Amino acid sequence: MYRSVPFTRALHPLRPMTVLRQLPRGLLFCATMLGGVIGGMAAWSSAAQADAVGAPRRSMPIHAPKSQPQAPANFSGTVSNTDPMTFQADHVSYDSRNGIATWTGNVQVWQNDQIMRADRIIYDRNTGIASARGNVAMVEPDGTVLFTDYAELSNGMRDGIMTRLYAQMADNARMAANGMRRSGSKISDLTRVVYTACEICAKHPERAPFWQIRAFDATHDMQHKRLEFRDAFVDFFGVPVFYLPAFSMTDPSVRRQSGFLTPGFTPHDRYLGTYVTIPYYWVIDRQSDITLQGLFSTRTGPELTANYRRYFSNARLNLVGGLAYDTHRDPNYVNTFGQDVNTSNDHGLQGYIFANGQISINKTWRAGANIRWASSPNYMRDYRVSGYGQDTLNSSIYLEGFGTGSYSRLDAEGYEGMNQGIIHNQDLPWVLPRYTYSYFGQPDAWGGRFSLDTTDFYVYRENGTSDQRGQLSLNWDRPFHNSLGQIWNLTLHVESAIHRATELNQQPNYARTTTAQVQGQVLPTMGLKMNWPFLRSFNHNTGTQVLEPIVQFLAAPNTGNSTSSNIPNEDSLTYEFTDSTLFALNRYAGTDRLDGGLRANVGLHNNWTWNGHQIDVLIGESFQEHIDHNRIPYSGLNHHLSDVVMGTHMVPNRYFDFDGKMRLDPYGGKVDFADALGSAGVSHFRVTGGYLFEPVTPYYYYAQRSYTSAAPDIYYRPVSELTVGAASNWDNWHLAAYLRRSLSRKESVAVGGDAGYQNDCFGLDVMYLKQYTTIGGQQSNSTVMFSLTFKTIGTFGING
Repeated sequence: MYRSVPFTRALHPLRPMTVLRQLPRGLLFCATMLGGVIGGMAAWSSAAQADAVGAPRRSMPIHAPKSQPQAPANFSGTVSNTDPMTFQADHVSYDSRNGIATWTGNVQVWQNDQIMRADRIIYDRNTGIASARGNVAMVEPDGTVLFTDYAELSNGMRDGIMTRLYAQMADNARMAANGMRRSGSKISDLTRVVYTACEICAKHPERAPFWQIRAFDATHDMQHKRLEFRDAFVDFFGVPVFYLPAFSMTDPSVRRQSGFLTPGFTPHDRYLGTYVTIPYYWVIDRQSDITLQGLFSTRTGPELTANYRRYFSNARLNLVGGLAYDTHRDPNYVNTFGQDVNTSNDHGLQGYIFANGQISINKTWRAGANIRWASSPNYMRDYRVSGYGQDTLNSSIYLEGFGTGSYSRLDAEGYEGMNQGIIHNQDLPWVLPRYTYSYFGQPDAWGGRFSLDTTDFYVYRENGTSDQRGQLSLNWDRPFHNSLGQIWNLTLHVESAIHRATELNQQPNYARTTTAQVQGQVLPTMGLKMNWPFLRSFNHNTGTQVLEPIVQFLAAPNTGNSTSSNIPNEDSLTYEFTDSTLFALNRYAGTDRLDGGLRANVGLHNNWTWNGHQIDVLIGESFQEHIDHNRIPYSGLNHHLSDVVMGTHMVPNRYFDFDGKMRLDPYGGKVDFADALGSAGVSHFRVTGGYLFEPVTPYYYYAQRSYTSAAPDIYYRPVSELTVGAASNWDNWHLAAYLRRSLSRKESVAVGGDAGYQNDCFGLDVMYLKQYTTIGGQQSNSTVMFSLTFKTIGTFGING
């Protein structure tokens, strides 16, 4: 009767690895493993374990000798087959009659790629066999260190046998066996094998590791870098949970190797039903590889996807594509804006391609492309293609350069709508092309800095406004201070542009004119800003407080609807007046619409900092001489005296933090905008909460079309959302849950949770997500993801 390996030698542990090397999700031998999970825990007893292994379970201490074999100083690497065996030892004796050499005391021998250390080695020159005993250690070419009680080697240490073997491998992996037979340094056959990548408890080395694979026998293919286990069990804390009739994995020392990756299995999906994915990874050469994957489902046709990667000395390329026969047919529906959506082209032969690449032309210039295209949004939804759920798929090609204080970029962009509930492809533009240049100069003789920016483009729409723009921004800043501690900044700014547009009466402008228009605008602005910080210390000089009044004066010609009614609007559809833009020259997102007129901005900034904690508050208002009540609705600037804007960042201690922004209407006494996010808790538990309020939906700013009757209610429906969540981390465990709910619509937006465990060699994660958002006429369903990660082996998962 044989025994399993006892692992009672004193071996030095490797430093633990905390990063898991993961393979794509999936499930290996799903039926067998699931059966093992269900039945293994209840059916396996200690007696059954002893019968299966041939002896009671033994723990795995995994310790290494205090000194490992090292190559001598004059060892230069690989030695050819014709080179003699080289050695060093404390004592050497030679029996000339029998041709036997005996080396004792700190013996080190190296030949070819092998290095061996032992207390005693007997070498028979007649047979070429070397027998080693006592603290035998052997270094393999890939860095693996083998420890054994007895080794008998021949043929330049390529052939041989070892007993009571222990191996330290890459990524902190350890393997032990009762015996091993090596053939030609290519194949090693092992019996009664145990494998793990977990650390062993230093205080209690007799305890079983977190997980280990126990096999009747195994084969280590050193030529192809594969480990194959037969008749194996996966143990957790010494208790068998999974049974694997056969299991093959890549050697831990390998980073890239061709072969099948972990397959995936999902028992239920709304559109695919039950489906499996079978990926294959092909290493083409050192610079390129490709991953092929087949998807087979019960509700629709199969899909084949490929991912090709290639790296050059000065470039990289990544291509992802798929082809499928989608049999799922969606009915036509009416979208949010009352428009009919036809889905007749969203089934049948479908496909997608995502490609991105970049090449460095020289030290200054580089070029690249990012192409994203799919035959239909419903195909991406049905086959879970990454990117579904976004409003658009964006594609671009570009050439960009970097200089001292300057940046230049020429690109072209295209868009494909992914949610026909709100976006139609014929309404999306092509940008052919766009040019951007930015320059920021060095201080001049007057102490100021000059900067220049331009963004010029041609926008084409099949259905909507097409326009061309040439734009130039010139800016000069001169900072200075006085004896009172006031910090001043003088700004001279000129914004100019010329536009040519056709079909201005269509989206997104909806102007009254139907003829082509050429119009320009020039807006010079002069600004003077003063910061006056007052500083004091508190809390026994461990904290500082800064009280800082801020005043800014801006002077520019008036702007309004009359000056921009025939200018197309591509980049300034929204207007943001918050504490972040209180002192901005232009509070629009772009430059197609400009802030003009006389205005003064005032603010009070207060900051407390102590012992790594901080409270920062800014409150301010804007006064403008010229008011256009119809130009910027819901902006907070409909009176001479604007809304009061406030922003705060608070981290008073390690138990609480808060960030918030608010805009308060002093005339109506109501909140026009609010955005807050905070969290509170202790080291192992924390709750978070967030709130967002806007008076109208964001679509209001993007769809100001002229309706024969009232605009859809969605435009004027306020956004009022609450997000709450909680998370706990305790040692290796984590647990989290969150809820996002629309208070204005009185319905949930999303709910989810995550729970799991992770240590140095194992990861378990269960995630649940339910989205209530309607995309493309369909409401999203629930998703459950379950995954197991074994270090050096991979990740096994189930989606549902």
